Amino acid sequence: MSRFVFLKAVLGPLMRLMFRPRVEGAERIPGSGPVILAGNHLTFIDSVILPLVCDRQVFFIGKDEYVTGKGLKGRLMAWFFTGVGMIPVDRDGGHGGVAALMTGRRVLEEGKVFGIYPEGTRSPDGRLYRGRTGIARLALMTGAQVVPFAMIGTDRLQPGGKGLPRPGRVAVRFGEPLEFTRYEGMDRDRYVLRAVTDEVMSEVMRLSGQEYVDMYATKAKAAA
Repeated sequence: MSRFVFLKAVLGPLMRLMFRPRVEGAERIPGSGPVILAGNHLTFIDSVILPLVCDRQVFFIGKDEYVTGKGLKGRLMAWFFTGVGMIPVDRDGGHGGVAALMTGRRVLEEGKVFGIYPEGTRSPDGRLYRGRTGIARLALMTGAQVVPFAMIGTDRLQPGGKGLPRPGRVAVRFGEPLEFTRYEGMDRDRYVLRAVTDEVMSEVMRLSGQEYVDMYATKAKAAA
């Protein structure tokens, strides 16, 4: 039994009791082959709930600090996060973005599911911010379908993304798969990358009902 199956079997019932996720459209996730799950990012527990509600294991990028802690607590955190599908990457370095992109490409080329938040960081105020084009490059380089999703209500349970979340109900909505084979070989065209990214974010906005802000979330945080 893999760690993912074990953790889902042991912690799944507890997490479902705590968060009571209402899931819509999970059947739209293809049962095999490479898939990109692209959605909004409201708080830390988004990355805990997403694997819980998917039948297939979801791999995603996480800060390497989650797996480099010392002592028993650090080892337990590393065991848990890597077990649920997190791949640690140093995103603060000069090559962090490239490393994350290449990691996602490898996961998809192995026919797996890769989860990504195109905003690049948690929303500072609950609104949906402009997507970064890494999602488009991944889709065009690998030919993977993109399934948009929306987290709803997670920020109410864990405001600011810190501290222990409180019990409550959340919703996860999945949209229809998007495919971009019409842009094959155009993964270096910045206009195509922006068009693909904006199409994905438009679907995320429709699913989430969030107000859209045509600005990067990192810029909004820096200006706050």
